[in-house]
Formats: sequence, structure tokens, C-alpha cells
Amino acid sequence: MPERRTVALVTLGCARNEVDSEELAGRLEADGWDLVEDAANADVAVVNTCGFVDAAKKDSVDALLEANDLKGRGRTQAVVAVGCMAERYGKELAEALPEADGVLGFDDYTDISDRLQTILSGGIHAAHTPRDRRKLLPISPAERQDAGAEVALPGHGAPTDLPEGVAPVSGPRAPLRRRLDGSPVASVKLASGCDRRCSFCAIPSFRGSFISRRPSDVLNETRWLAEQGVKEIMLVSENNTSYGKDLGDIRLLESLLPDLADVDGIERVRVSYLQPAEMRPGLIDVLTSTPKVVPYFDLSFQHSAPAVLRSMRRFGDTDRFLELLDTIRGKAPEAGVRSNFIVGFPGESESDLAELERFLNGARLDAIGVFGYSDEEGTEAATYENKLDEDVVAERLARISRLAEELVSQRAEERLGETVRVLVESVDSEDGAYGRGAHQAPETDGQVLLTSGAGLSVGRIVEAKVVGTEGVDLVAEPLVGSPACPEEAGR
Repeated sequence: MPERRTVALVTLGCARNEVDSEELAGRLEADGWDLVEDAANADVAVVNTCGFVDAAKKDSVDALLEANDLKGRGRTQAVVAVGCMAERYGKELAEALPEADGVLGFDDYTDISDRLQTILSGGIHAAHTPRDRRKLLPISPAERQDAGAEVALPGHGAPTDLPEGVAPVSGPRAPLRRRLDGSPVASVKLASGCDRRCSFCAIPSFRGSFISRRPSDVLNETRWLAEQGVKEIMLVSENNTSYGKDLGDIRLLESLLPDLADVDGIERVRVSYLQPAEMRPGLIDVLTSTPKVVPYFDLSFQHSAPAVLRSMRRFGDTDRFLELLDTIRGKAPEAGVRSNFIVGFPGESESDLAELERFLNGARLDAIGVFGYSDEEGTEAATYENKLDEDVVAERLARISRLAEELVSQRAEERLGETVRVLVESVDSEDGAYGRGAHQAPETDGQVLLTSGAGLSVGRIVEAKVVGTEGVDLVAEPLVGSPACPEEAGR
């Protein structure tokens, strides 16, 4: 028999890209490709790029060039770009980066196997001309519900004979998914695209308008992930608070969350990326009172000075944001809250920056991301005239970053003496174990060092008392009777 084709997937960017990579992996394996971890061992290296900000674009280009360096030295014969940067720039990227043997857009995903085979055989698949994907979809909820599966998931149906570990996650036209690691945590996409028009953000132009997945599809995928050993799912999209609006029910998330929490094997359900202006009492209630749904609030504040927020085409102010946090903590004092902020936005004054500092000092956030403003091509903000000098932006970025680091360390110290439920993600016989509490999302919010790893395994949840802090990270001692102390459990 001929040697099987091999492919490696290199993923950059956010959790949504990670899900895309697993769906691509599922399709490829179902079509006879062998998946390998090391691009040096692959016939084709597929780089899932990020196109959000300049730093991410540079990382994506570097990854493509690094993969290209493998050609001629080993097995690698072709390098292919997919993902947001490939979708956003298409033909332009292909012309600027000839080291990439192919640049594939989102519409190529359902035929990914054929596309890679063509490229591997020396053929050329012409890169697409980018267009504004917001204009490709119907607007009304009824039209979107009817057209969503066709538009979001174009192409042929899923194969009926699937390799072990590859699952169709929703119906005959749904994408496949193949897990690429053994982590007890997995992301699940609630929706694609975004209908908001923040002046600094280009994502809607290449991710398209907001389209919710059907609740049954989300549930089926979660059940399959639980069968693969996943203990925590994190719901991701560009804006989870909008889930269901295009299906005619803006409160659909509130009814879906308890169903997800009831899936056998799932111990945690986490919701990412929430818009403060769209938070509603019923959603707060579900997030703070549903067993297995963690009281975790990834709130996209971006700033708190009214003038800056209006220029960003966003809503709110310091006092309203603090009131929202008071409401959340009134229902769940232990709730985790994180957010990102942009400083140096065009027109931002010293008083605006002081207002942001007032908010940060009062918010008691568990994790804070701070970014200095830079023009993003194709956005409204890039056309603004009242830009700040780069050195001013850099100074403000350093100033707010120092404050953020100090504040998240203080917030961690507030948790001293608390009992936290830690999902174990790694175990070391000498160094103890590492995991995350309910207030910590993967990769972004710090972690918990458990002082003992005895009796623990990856995927177990253990109760532990916080006894120390290391910046944003916690140090916790497993409680007697917990899985970390099996010899004590029977006493």
C-alpha cells in the first residue's frame, strides 16, 4: 500500500482557532491523512494564523517562515496558511509571502483534504480575493436560521465511516473534530462572527456577521468531548452574550447552560467573552447559581472613561461597570472577573486615563490584559485624526500595566484562606501539581500550585486551601479527605 500522507497543524491565536484546528484535523483524518505533532515529520505543515493585531500577524508570518525552512531538509514538502490572517488578506498574503505554497480561506475548510492534496502534488489553488464577510449573510433571524448551516458550513457532508476518536459534532453537514491534545479542558464554539461595530476592531470584516450554532449541536459536541475525557468546556465566540439573538431568543444561553452542566462527565462549564452592555439579570443569575457552571465573568470593558468608550463605539462608564461588578459579587462573592483594556486610544486625555485608573482600583479584577493602541487597517479608528504619539502610548501602557500587575497580585492575596476547587492539569512527583480554580480560565488567568500531588491525576478536581500567592498565581494545600490525600479519606 502507498505510504499515507502526513500533516501537522500549527495553531496560533485564540481558543476559536484551536477549535478550528481540531475541526480541520477531524476532516483530514477522516479523509486518510495521518496527523503528526512535529511539522518536520509532516508532508504538509498547516499554519492556522491569527490576523487580529500586528504582533499576532508577525508571529503568524514567523511560523510560516519557520515551517518553510523545513523544506528540503526532511519530509516537509509544502507549507499552507489557513486561519484569520489567510482569510483576511488572501491573495495579498500569497503574493507577499511566496514561501507559503498555499493560502486558504474559510470557504476552503470543508474541502481541506482536496486542497492540500492539490498543493502537495504541485498544483496551485489560487488564493481568494478578500471581501467583507459581513455582507455575505441574510439579516433577519428567520433567514439566518434557515441559511446558517449552508453558509457557515459549506461543502460536502461528513463521511459515514470515521476513524476512532473522530466524531461528527452535529448532523450530516456538520464539521468533524479531532482532539489534538489530552487536556481535560476543551473549547466549544457557540457562534461565529460579530455584529458589533467597535471602531478599533476588524474581526467582523473577516469573521463575518454573528451566527449562533444550534443548541443541539453545542450539546452533541459537548457530549462527545465528555466521552473523550474532557472535564471542563469553555464556550467561545466573539460575543457570547449575543448567543441566540439570530435564532429569535436572546435568552437562549440561560437555558443552554444548565443542559450543558448536566452532560455526564462534564464537571465545569465556563463562558468566555461577555459584553458588559449586554449583561442581563437572568444571565447573571444562571452564571452564579447553576451547579457546575462556574461564576466566571470575562467582561470586555476595554476602557471606562465615557468619552473614550463612545469613540470606541461602546457603552458604559466607571460607575455603571462597578455597579455591575457589585451585582455579580453580591450573588457570588468568590466570582472570578477578568478583562482587557486599550490605552492610548485616539483622543484619550490624562483625565480619561485617571478615570480608567479609578475603575481598576475599585474593580478588584482577578486578571487584567493591557494593550497599547495601534492602528488596525480597515477600522474606523485608523481614520481618526487625534492620535497620540507613540512614546505617549508606550508610557501609558507601561503605567497601566504596572498598576494592573499590582492590583491582580492584591486580588490574589484576598483569596488567602479560601477553599478552591482545582482542576488538575499536570502532576509532578517532586514539584506537586498544577491546575486552575473556578476563577481561572486556561492560559490567561494564572494557575494554582498544589503543594502535594499525591494521589492526584490529570482531570481530577480537588478541594484545596489557599496558603500563598505568587503574583496572580495561588499556592494551595489539598484538604484532608480530598483526592490528594487518599490515605486520609477513609478516616
